[in-house]
Amino acid sequence: MTASTRSAPGYWSIALAAAAILAITMGARQTLGLFVAPLDASTGLGVASISFALAIGQFVWGASQPVFGALADHYGPGRALVAGGVLLALGMALTPFMQSEPGLILTLGVLAAAGAGAGSFSILIGAAAGLLPPARRAFASGFINAGGSFGQFVFAPFLQVLIAGFGWMQAMLTMAVLTLATIPLAWPLRRTPEQAAAHASTEGIGLGRQLRIAFADRSYWCLHAGFFTCGFHIAFLVTHLPGEVGLCGLPASVSAAALAIIGLANIAGSLAAGSLSQRYRMKHLLALMYASRAVIVALYLLAPKTPLTFYVFAAALGFTWLATVPPTAGLVGKLFGVRYLATLFGMTLLSHQIGGFFGAWLGGLSRVGFGDYQWMWYADIVLALLAALANLPIRENRPLPAAAPA
Repeated sequence: MTASTRSAPGYWSIALAAAAILAITMGARQTLGLFVAPLDASTGLGVASISFALAIGQFVWGASQPVFGALADHYGPGRALVAGGVLLALGMALTPFMQSEPGLILTLGVLAAAGAGAGSFSILIGAAAGLLPPARRAFASGFINAGGSFGQFVFAPFLQVLIAGFGWMQAMLTMAVLTLATIPLAWPLRRTPEQAAAHASTEGIGLGRQLRIAFADRSYWCLHAGFFTCGFHIAFLVTHLPGEVGLCGLPASVSAAALAIIGLANIAGSLAAGSLSQRYRMKHLLALMYASRAVIVALYLLAPKTPLTFYVFAAALGFTWLATVPPTAGLVGKLFGVRYLATLFGMTLLSHQIGGFFGAWLGGLSRVGFGDYQWMWYADIVLALLAALANLPIRENRPLPAAAPA
């Protein structure tokens, strides 16, 4: 059965399965900041050491995506997703038994991060793009992306309750078991024998030549620059927002609620980004989102540090949180087609996570060196403005009216 002959329920089974997988993998990743303080209290390793392990995880999550993306492009996404589910569960299950920085780097920084990368944006959006017709791809990307935000919304308060009631070790082990659900969910995203045969017979340039073409394109580099800043921003916040809340003298429940609000707001933001990407130039949407982050952070710094401030900050920020993913993936597909989308988009996510490495790591160093995160907030504002400017030179034609959803 080809993508063109799939029935309407087939579209939704693909989108729902991909969104559910992303809900689990992103829910696991984006709530790790809740474990920093209890890990520190339990192991005595210090915030800087734990932040470094999580920073390694940010990088590995990004580095694994073009690797698993290339495997998915060649062998099909099903195998990559199953391997990722096993790695993610193994990394989280072993974490409670680690009492050293190298141990945390191995479990959270390598195993869990690589597993989450195998079940993340590039593989899932690439799989959906290969199975769905062009008119449905932009909205499907937003819908899948919203699944990741829903996972954060659900898992942040759930894990905080587990941590408070049963301890961080039990919470981590529970999450490890839940991540195994990604394995059966990968079934609708597999390639059927007919699709595999059609894929094998597809003519076109090879992956190596496609990568050379992409990296010779200035627009592709502009996407990388913007996504670097996005990663810096998100990794800093998911890792250190609980610490910022603690510095303001507020309880841990405020940070859990704020992370949940970010996830809830980004459901709307992701769906809006997917829909708007069919009507407006995606580079302009990206520039607007990055610029808005600079304004939101500046307003946060000026506001009194109350629970309401954090909730409003989380809602405003959450609307653009990962809403950058659909237009970025859409631009990659627009520039180079969907044949190697999982690999090419995975490369932009590598840049995203190089930024994420610095966001998570430098946040910990700032806390240790200066006692707060003030300089990180300033850096965040500057980088967000630069990211907005970097997206404007991207070459992109106006969307055709036919691209709008029926």
